[in-house]
Amino acid sequence: MVDERPRGGVRERVLVVDDDPPLRRMLARTLVAEGFEVTVAPDGGAALVAAERSAPDVIVLDVAMPALDGLAVCRRLRGKGLPTPILMLTARDAVPDRVAGLEAGADDYLVKPFAVQELIARLRALTRRRGESTALLSYAGLVLDVPARRATRAGRTIELTGREAALLELLLRQAGHTVTRDRALAEIWNSEAEANVVDRYVARLRRKLGSPGLIRTLRGSGFALRA
Repeated sequence: MVDERPRGGVRERVLVVDDDPPLRRMLARTLVAEGFEVTVAPDGGAALVAAERSAPDVIVLDVAMPALDGLAVCRRLRGKGLPTPILMLTARDAVPDRVAGLEAGADDYLVKPFAVQELIARLRALTRRRGESTALLSYAGLVLDVPARRATRAGRTIELTGREAALLELLLRQAGHTVTRDRALAEIWNSEAEANVVDRYVARLRRKLGSPGLIRTLRGSGFALRA
């Protein structure tokens, strides 16, 4: 995993999945230089594990891989309810191939060989589109109005502080997946607070959200929204 965080901000996370080591290394170096935080996976099985562990903002997924190919990986991720934008890479330019990728759940399709700047432009468009379309986040009857920093549950309005809203937004965007304390500290407190501040804010959110509880503590890992 390549993890280089810039000063003054949190990088968008991209998962690069390709069985070609030179291409994988080139993409990782280039995307890090462009301001992304990059996780790499060499095959479909590793991609499924990495998608859950790293909670990427966007995925670059090669189609032609041995054993579990990109189409199968895409279907499994969508079957698990993962909404992360997926950009498929393939050497096949025929219309049926592109249709197959989109039907598997991909958001975009890029044919090899490609210009790296086009790849970067498409990734930024996918992450921007996702951000613009999620002013309202919801899970199991809980709805968060991100700009207003206000949540509702079962018809009840829940007022939140800025950091409570930011933590709830992070949990909602990764609903069903683990959010580690380190990630919450980095994204919400800029890594300038003690780890136990996350636990305190989780406790506050639990009280405000009420029953039945939605925020689960995963020992040694972090927290997750699970109905």
